[in-house]
Amino acid sequence: MARKAPTDRNSVARFGGPAGRCHLVTLTDQDDPPARRTRRARRAPRARALLPDLAPWHSSRDFRLLWTAGLVTAFGSFLTMVALPLQIKELTGSAAAVGAIGAVELVPLIVFGLYGGALADAVDRRWLILLTEAGLGLLAALLLVNSLLPDPVLWPLYVVAALTSALTGLQRPAIDAVVARIVPHGQLTAAAALNALRWQLSAIAGPSLAGVVVAYAGLPLAYGLDLLTFAVSGLLALRLTATPPAHDAEPPSLRAIGEGARYAWRRKELLGTYAVDMAAMFFAFPNAIFPFLADDLDAPWALGLMYAAGSVGSVVVSATSGWTTRIHRHGRMVVAGAAVWGLAMAAAGWLSNVWLVLLCLAVAGGGDMISGLFRSTLWNQTIPEKLRGRLAGIELLSYATGPQLGQVRAGSMAGWMGVRASVWSGGVACVASVGLLALALPRLMSYDARTDEHARRVRESRELSPTPD
Repeated sequence: MARKAPTDRNSVARFGGPAGRCHLVTLTDQDDPPARRTRRARRAPRARALLPDLAPWHSSRDFRLLWTAGLVTAFGSFLTMVALPLQIKELTGSAAAVGAIGAVELVPLIVFGLYGGALADAVDRRWLILLTEAGLGLLAALLLVNSLLPDPVLWPLYVVAALTSALTGLQRPAIDAVVARIVPHGQLTAAAALNALRWQLSAIAGPSLAGVVVAYAGLPLAYGLDLLTFAVSGLLALRLTATPPAHDAEPPSLRAIGEGARYAWRRKELLGTYAVDMAAMFFAFPNAIFPFLADDLDAPWALGLMYAAGSVGSVVVSATSGWTTRIHRHGRMVVAGAAVWGLAMAAAGWLSNVWLVLLCLAVAGGGDMISGLFRSTLWNQTIPEKLRGRLAGIELLSYATGPQLGQVRAGSMAGWMGVRASVWSGGVACVASVGLLALALPRLMSYDARTDEHARRVRESRELSPTPD
């Protein structure tokens, strides 16, 4: 008996060749059974719906440049983020000396973040990004020179850390504010997802690369590569289209900063996004006690996985973010994402199996990504162009202080209640506080991007001033 010819879903055995032999032909769409074509047609859109929406990448040249520049510079920054504490540890052998990096970074980030927001509304944001990028590159060069000395000096490391924090505070509001200028209004959610994916990929790969570079090639190469990434990202940023301020832009001042703060206070849905993020980070950000949690679970080998798990969850959400462009109730998603973060952290503190704990931390990272993605979209869809920089500066204040205060809370409660109790109680407190905020801020929960008056005004304004190609 002749062996049956193999077939696949797009091929079928037919007779009619020489001597009646069986041969394969490929089915055309007309030959394919209608039921099979229908099943494939249904599956394909569902699969595509989960993939990230690449529309901002395709439609905006400036977004492609900014995204690529951010990816390059993030890898370099993570190199220094690993190398700098390691160098201080090698020079001092003191954990307190390493911890002091955070102390010298916090105040400049807050002060210059607020001022940078006002500055971003008053000057060409492209040039602000370029000048701060050049300054950050110069600081990387100073670290490189210091590391090449026969006896590297300690105090410049703290000075560079403080100045880097200040320049970051000046730069970030401009970067955040320029996205809404270069991306079509209807693609802002997709742009937020792509930016989040870029950051999380850097957060996973950057430290891993840094560990290899520092271990096998030394600190000078790490600082040198960071300097190189600033050069590349600066050249990319140089090609951005100019983004001049509004003709009636107010010069940066305390009065201008106050105007932005008053606007945020009047907009309860905006205020709610800040408050939800602060509550989530204050009550449920236990990263500082992960070394103790790993010991408590008798799994010190899992410490690195604990730090990476949240980023893995965030990447999964970002990589399957196609569905987010069809969501319009952004305030509810901000709250839901923060609640998932808190619930997952509570479970991580309660469970005793290290693999389940890692799974919970990944779920928490996914929840945080959902909350942050819709928070960013709500801001960009509703904040007027002339105030966007100042509101980004206020957001930076929330972003900078929440995790820092959360570290203090987690450590203090761990000493009082125990490590795992600190983690699960923080998660419960996070869920409770987020729930209370949802009740207290009905405008946040009722926000709808299709009908909100602020979103409508910004959308109409964007239609009158087309986005650069």
